[in-house]
Amino acid sequence: MTPLIVRLPNHLGDACMALPALERLAALGHQLTLAGPSWTKDLFGAYPWPAVALSGSHYQRVQTLRPFAAHAGLLMTNSFSTALQFRLAGIRSVGYARDGRSWLLQRAIAVDANDHMVQYYYRLASAVTGTESKAPLDFRLRVSEDAAERARKAIGARTKSAHYVVLCPVAVGVHRGKVKAWQGFSRLCNELVQQRNVVVAMPGPGETAAVRGAAASAIVLPESDVGTFAAVLAGARLVVANDSGPAHVAAAVGSKLIAVFGVTEAEKTRPWSTRATIVGSADGWPSYADVRSAVATALSA
Repeated sequence: MTPLIVRLPNHLGDACMALPALERLAALGHQLTLAGPSWTKDLFGAYPWPAVALSGSHYQRVQTLRPFAAHAGLLMTNSFSTALQFRLAGIRSVGYARDGRSWLLQRAIAVDANDHMVQYYYRLASAVTGTESKAPLDFRLRVSEDAAERARKAIGARTKSAHYVVLCPVAVGVHRGKVKAWQGFSRLCNELVQQRNVVVAMPGPGETAAVRGAAASAIVLPESDVGTFAAVLAGARLVVANDSGPAHVAAAVGSKLIAVFGVTEAEKTRPWSTRATIVGSADGWPSYADVRSAVATALSA
């Protein structure tokens, strides 16, 4: 197969939801190189796929991509700029017909507005391979042994318990002008600790103060790479998260998960996992009692 360079989505959750598509491409013989944010190599550290970090100016990104001109390209991003960067680097690409960029693509794929994001990326893989199949109902993100060891050390330095709950209270940005973070994490954290649960939180880059503010009674781990974060989630009894990147990482590694929705559409962005429970909807945040009940049910199962 022709080597294929895949431009990953810029958001962590979307990159996790792209995994079934990546695995299908690899299974059908494509030699993958991943291009994307700096955390790409850490997230997919257990896979044999080389990763290229794209950063800096538009010109710098084109220069980084030029050595891959002989590769076919797949754009999982929707932007005009990413299509232009691949085109200027000499990479002939397949991608969705969005943002007025179809003329930059070797092949432009029509968008299905009803797709969940896992299906959205999976259809791109089908377009590249020329095969039709449905996205799997579940999938697993592999965690490297190095990341697992870092997670064990981070947890072991702060608690002797191997049975812990992870809270992910931070959700960056807004959706249609509304904050994406549920406001009940502080109360939930306090109650879980009072009931003798070991509660852990692991901030993303620059999030330590926000996490401490939202889960003051939790064991707050040091900020680390996304591979270590995935390993911490994989070892948890339960993860409670907003509709955010951490929720999708938790789903991808197979964690039991409570995902709290309040402003985003679960039909399109829910964590793609049979072990995930959704509480709330795009119509509004759930009551505290509803979230607490879902957590209690999950912990007692």
